[in-house]
Amino acid sequence: MFDSVHEECGVFGIFQPHQTNSASLTYLGLYALQHRGQESCGIAVCDDGIITQKKENGLVSEVFTPEVLQSLGKGTIAVGHVRYSTTGGNNPNNIQPLVIRHIKGNAALVHNGNLTNATELRRNFELSGAIFQGSSDTEAIAYTIVQQRLKSTSTEQAVEKAMPCLVGAYSCILMTAQKLIAFRDPNGFRPLCIGRRSDGAIIIASESCALDAVGATFERDIDAGEIIVISKDGVQSIRTHCNRAKETHCIFEYIYFSRPDSVIDGISVHHARLQAGK
Repeated sequence: MFDSVHEECGVFGIFQPHQTNSASLTYLGLYALQHRGQESCGIAVCDDGIITQKKENGLVSEVFTPEVLQSLGKGTIAVGHVRYSTTGGNNPNNIQPLVIRHIKGNAALVHNGNLTNATELRRNFELSGAIFQGSSDTEAIAYTIVQQRLKSTSTEQAVEKAMPCLVGAYSCILMTAQKLIAFRDPNGFRPLCIGRRSDGAIIIASESCALDAVGATFERDIDAGEIIVISKDGVQSIRTHCNRAKETHCIFEYIYFSRPDSVIDGISVHHARLQAGK
């Protein structure tokens, strides 16, 4: 059975100008987003194209001990994910980030949302020889991007070409060897925002509470259909798919995930910083 309901998760990504402990900052971001998913969590760190990851069932504070965070090493880019319990939820292959290894390089993808055409995409890929490990929509997104990447000059161009093939809700962050790419479906069903730390680090997250947790200042929401590309050259916005559909927000975001800011204030953040070895 495919994950067809309640795919309400939290995604986090960070791009830093200098190599540092990206895993600890990602941990803090995921800790703040824990209310969005309490079944499983994962972090992937990129150090000059080499991706190290840890993902497991459990809460962020349970999975990512100080020793585990240290084992992820240092890097300039990282992505993280917390997952909401879904149908097919016990499959460990559904835990994100999804690390992609293909002829044009390594990447890691985190995704919040559901595709309405996931079954069709999956069947077409399987008929062409693709092998799926899990039952989530994220693999279909990954295959679609890789398919386009093989005939594109850049990953962001591949994402731009892939988006019309993806129907439904998706707020994604894709980490490559040199870039952090965030993209949101043209309807803007799921939230995604961008912020910046005083040290120059740029953060992408499902909610601004994750920006607060890592000391970043909220800049703006990523627009529906927008692609944000973050690299050593700065931040680029690709708006090819913006204003092509009516913006429609998921009401679940306003009801189920509404919570007081105090959840991440005071002792909660203090505990998270101790756990991360800050």
